[in-house]
Amino acid sequence: MSQRIFWFLAAIAAVVLFGTVSPVSAAEEAVRRGAVTNLPLPRYVSLKVDEAFVRRGPSKTHRIDWVLTRRNMPLMITAEYENWRRVQDRDGVGGWVHYALLTGARTVLVEEDMLALHDRPQDNAPIAAQLQVGVIAKLGDCTVDWCHLEAGGYDGWAHKTALWGVDPDEIRE
Repeated sequence: MSQRIFWFLAAIAAVVLFGTVSPVSAAEEAVRRGAVTNLPLPRYVSLKVDEAFVRRGPSKTHRIDWVLTRRNMPLMITAEYENWRRVQDRDGVGGWVHYALLTGARTVLVEEDMLALHDRPQDNAPIAAQLQVGVIAKLGDCTVDWCHLEAGGYDGWAHKTALWGVDPDEIRE
């Protein structure tokens, strides 16, 4: 067997066994990218409109499963197809929404009742306000454990673990 054929067969075996012939770091392999936007998947966005149809598939011919009626609701994009994005809400319920109804402006959903908004990202900092469970807040900077929020004319820092719409390891500046 010639050396050229040997290396060709070895390359095919590497693809079959390992999925690639070039070394890829674990971090690169962990980040999936959208086929349309090349942005990371999953990722968070917000609903830009007061009403959006959530469809069973990525076209207007697919059945409407429900209607989103809360502007600024945070959603997670899990897939892309042409002008459509498959989204999930905080309960994991999903469907397809036209991309024009979504915005990259980030919001979060408060999951802890009477969530304290602190003046600084410290537990002993003065409390500027408290937010009820279900409040949608504009997402600002995030550290390892805290995120800066704006809601109802108030702003402050809240524990990241009390929010849906931001990844636990996400840092924002």
